[in-house]
Amino acid sequence: MSEEATTDALPAAFSQVLADYRRHLEAERDLSAHSVRAYLTDVGSLLEHARRLGHTQLDTLELRTLRSWLAQQQSLGRSRTTLARRATAARVFTAWLARTGRVPADPGSSLASPRAHRVLPPVLRKDEAEALVHAAAEHADDGSPIGLRDVAVLELLYATGVRVGELCGLDVDDLDTERHVLRVLGKGRKERTVPYGRPADLALRLWLRRGRPALLAPHSGPALFLGARGGRLDPRTVRTLVHRRIAEVPGAPDIGPHGLRHTAATHLLEGGADLRSVQELLGHASVATTQLYTLVTADAVREAWATAHPRAL
Repeated sequence: MSEEATTDALPAAFSQVLADYRRHLEAERDLSAHSVRAYLTDVGSLLEHARRLGHTQLDTLELRTLRSWLAQQQSLGRSRTTLARRATAARVFTAWLARTGRVPADPGSSLASPRAHRVLPPVLRKDEAEALVHAAAEHADDGSPIGLRDVAVLELLYATGVRVGELCGLDVDDLDTERHVLRVLGKGRKERTVPYGRPADLALRLWLRRGRPALLAPHSGPALFLGARGGRLDPRTVRTLVHRRIAEVPGAPDIGPHGLRHTAATHLLEGGADLRSVQELLGHASVATTQLYTLVTADAVREAWATAHPRAL
C-alpha cells in the first residue's frame, strides 16, 4: 500500500487534523498544490505510522514516535535528502499543532534532520591542472602585467591550496623567496607556513620583477597581488579568472578557486602525503575536514578497479 493511500484508515482525530492542516496550508500559507500535496503525504505517512504504534489521539504523539517514523523511512531506503525533507515536514506540522493548541507541547522541536552527505566539488586531473596554468601562460605571452599576475595567481592557488581570501590578503613580506614558503593568515587569524614549488616560484619572481611594478600605485600598500588600478586584488577577480581559464581546458569541470584548493588537496593525498600534513597545509581546524578529500581519491581507486579488474563485472 502506498503512503498516499493510507489516510482513510486513520483514527477520526487524525483524519480531522489532516483536513484542518490542508486548509491551513492552502488558505493561510498559500502554498502551491504541489507543496500542499507533498506536506500532506509526509504528514499522512507520519500519522499512519503513529496509528500502527497504537496512537489514536494527537496528544500522545512523542519525540520517539517521530524518530521511529524516520527510522522506518530509512529502512525503506529513502535518501538522506528525502529523510531531511520529511523531518522538516514533521517539525512544521508539530509546531502548528502546538501553536494552535491541539497538543500541549511540541514533540518535534528536538527532532534532528539526518545529516546530508557532504558533496565536494569536482577536482581537476593532473593534466587538466597543468593545462589550466598553460592557458594562463599563453595569455601572458605579451608580457602584460595582468597576464603575469594571472599566471602567478593560478600557480600559487594550485601549488598551495590556499583559500582565495587568503591569497588576496597576502603581502609582499609574506613571501619567502629563498625558502619557497608563504606566511598565510587563515581562519580565526591563525598563521601557518605553506611551501610552494619551482613553477610557482618562477611565476612569482616574474610578477614581482616585471608585473607588480607596472601596476603599483600610491594606494597599493604592501599587497602582493594588485588589481588593474593598483589596489589589492579582489577575490571576485580571481574567481572570474579561474572560470575563464578553465573554460579553455577541454573536458575540464567548471571549478572556481575553491575547486583548485580541493584539487591541490586531492593531488597531495594521491601523491602519498599524510592527512595531518595536508590538514596543516590547508589550515583545517579538524582533520575530519581533511578526511573528506580521501572520499575523492577512494572514488578514483574504485573507478579504476571497476574498469580494470577482471572480477569487477
